[in-house]
Amino acid sequence: MSAQRACGLSELEPDAPRRVELDGVPIAIVLDSEGTVHAIGDTCTHGDISLSEGFVEGDTLECWAHGSAFSLCTGKPLNLPAFEPVPVYVVEIDGDDVLIDPTVIKEV
Repeated sequence: MSAQRACGLSELEPDAPRRVELDGVPIAIVLDSEGTVHAIGDTCTHGDISLSEGFVEGDTLECWAHGSAFSLCTGKPLNLPAFEPVPVYVVEIDGDDVLIDPTVIKEV
């Protein structure tokens, strides 16, 4: 499979997660305050909670339900109760298109 359009870059607001689903894979997309676009698995590994409903602080996305924060760069949880990482996806920008291949997990 190849990268597909997830959303428009112009549709993203800094530090405001956006949930997309590509081929049945829920992904949280975040434009951080420095202008970098990140894509991580949208489901908290502690519970079946959408991370895109959480809070961005620096390079982390915090689950609103129990407070586990995940690195936007590595997907690793930075505190309990989560202890399993979420997948991180490669992001490509083509003009205004944010492209992601939901079958390719970024090696970190």
